[in-house]
Amino acid sequence: MRKILFTVALAAALVGCNNSGQVNSVSFDDVIKTRRSVRSYDATKTISEAEVRELLTSAQEAPSWANQQPTKYYVAQSAAMVDSVKNYIGGNRRNVEGAPVLIISTFERGKSGFFRENPANELGDQWGAYDNGLANCYLILKARAMGFDTLIMGMRDADALRRLFGIPESETITAVISLGYRSGEPRQPQHKNLDDIVKFF
Repeated sequence: MRKILFTVALAAALVGCNNSGQVNSVSFDDVIKTRRSVRSYDATKTISEAEVRELLTSAQEAPSWANQQPTKYYVAQSAAMVDSVKNYIGGNRRNVEGAPVLIISTFERGKSGFFRENPANELGDQWGAYDNGLANCYLILKARAMGFDTLIMGMRDADALRRLFGIPESETITAVISLGYRSGEPRQPQHKNLDDIVKFF
């Protein structure tokens, strides 16, 4: 019973508003604990451009190599564009039905991981992917804090998406991220024991 009451209270906090009309804040721990990869969305709810802008502004706060900020986003919000993107994400199409927004995430090559146009270490452009992942992490956590849900998808037709959005060849397309409101409560996955992934010296 306590767990049910907590879930209801948290949901109210996530989507509720205070007297000024602003979304109530929740603790960082609550954001982390309630974030899930959501594969079922409430098609009756929409997300405004202003809300997406707020979300992506927070993603810009993520650190990057020498502040290169290599991450770029392409937002499909019109019904026509969302439907078009769905054609290029393989089997995930059924997982994002009802999601009002799909975001394509990319990074500029030759920025992060380079010094005077030369790779700074053996990772080279992998640092761009690393920085892109950090920005996407900020994105999905901010989304949860705003009461939204996400799914990061690696299955995508990069060439088709590049043509659809006019994405330059200098950018690597990493993922498509769905954005919407969960329909039902997703299952919580089991995590490895901390000692299986950490070594202290």
